[in-house]
Amino acid sequence: MSSRQISAAERVAKWDRRYTGDHVKAIIDAEKSIMLTNNTASTEDLVFYETLTKQCLNAQGVSVAEAADYLAFSRQVWAKRRRYSGDMLVNEVGNVLALWVARGLTLSVLEAIRNEVYAIPAPAGP
Repeated sequence: MSSRQISAAERVAKWDRRYTGDHVKAIIDAEKSIMLTNNTASTEDLVFYETLTKQCLNAQGVSVAEAADYLAFSRQVWAKRRRYSGDMLVNEVGNVLALWVARGLTLSVLEAIRNEVYAIPAPAGP
């Protein structure tokens, strides 16, 4: 391993060479079909869960004016569900739920979304 320190200017020049238009375009062109397939699947999944959330909100009697915040909560739960599973998912969704309660949303509606739309249990007590 070399003991020579790489200067900031050298690091920036290396970054600049790596991210030229042609180089980045070649990478994107090579991966675009996979990226499109992945994006299509995740977008369809998100729309499915948004639709279930809207149905849940209607059943809970939430007004259209309030629905946007509950949909934002649902999208955060959806994102956590894609990243975590098991106890970690339960805890992460519990944190998101607490955040939205602190922002003024109704706990029972948030719990209905968590339980009915995503089938995620409440975190175990201490």
